[in-house]
Amino acid sequence: MADMRVLVSGSHGLIGNALVRTLRTRGYEVGRLVRRHTKSPAGPADVSWDLGSGTVDTRAMEGADALVHLAGASLARRWSSAHRERVRDSRVDGTSQLASALAHLDRPPAVMVSGSAIGYYGDRGDEEVTEDSEPGTGFLADLVRAWEAATAPAEKVGIRVVHLRSGIVQSAAGGALGKQLPLFKLGLGGQLGPGRQYVSWIALADEVGAILHAITHDSVKGALNATAPNPVTNADYTRVLGAAVGRPTLLRVPSPVLSLAFGPEMARETVLISQRVRPARLEATGYQFRHPDLAGALDAALGRGGDAATT
Repeated sequence: MADMRVLVSGSHGLIGNALVRTLRTRGYEVGRLVRRHTKSPAGPADVSWDLGSGTVDTRAMEGADALVHLAGASLARRWSSAHRERVRDSRVDGTSQLASALAHLDRPPAVMVSGSAIGYYGDRGDEEVTEDSEPGTGFLADLVRAWEAATAPAEKVGIRVVHLRSGIVQSAAGGALGKQLPLFKLGLGGQLGPGRQYVSWIALADEVGAILHAITHDSVKGALNATAPNPVTNADYTRVLGAAVGRPTLLRVPSPVLSLAFGPEMARETVLISQRVRPARLEATGYQFRHPDLAGALDAALGRGGDAATT
């Protein structure tokens, strides 16, 4: 499979960057989808894409074996109406553009792995959810449903589409853990809200591994939960992370304070939401997790258990 050509959007993000490095290490040819105004020079295998104008260089996409679509505006800022609109446009419109472009190729890729999120399930308390569970409610659940539906043009022409419903990716280089680490290392980390809410996480190495699994396993189609098999409560997450950095975690941030800091909607749907997600399809199709337990994943992220950015 190492002679495959894989196109990647969002290649400069946390996941995309790790994916591109891993693909190249394994001998894959990688073409990045790059904006015309990007500061990074395009390589010979790269594809020009302008989300604003809706144009994509379809000639450069011809003959690719797979497309991994990870681009989208960050959710990690206060959810003003304008920002919610930017998030929705970048994910829904961007996915629709790429799916439509693939549908019009003479030689389309066999598979499109399209970024998604466990936000699909909404707040579920202690309920264990799998890919067969019903969607939840709220901004993120509505966004993810529209985001996944935007791949329809690719599905209609027979491209195998995988919706990668990612959990909270564990990496010291960025994401939620990257923001929390400085506080925890100072002994200022603590439980968020009630602490009973479930956190469905995944090591960066397994996030990349799940993408490779989706590309190379024809039986993987539709929703795919990219989460570790052992979700934990926020209280347990706090305790394990504190132990990993050797600092106490005696503080607690009350829910009203989080609502003031993030805004009520963002706090409710991010740090206070409870999602106990099981990666049923990854397990059923034979994926072997490199870091199934949180302590090992955090050790890897901190450089003590192997390179968390490779698989």
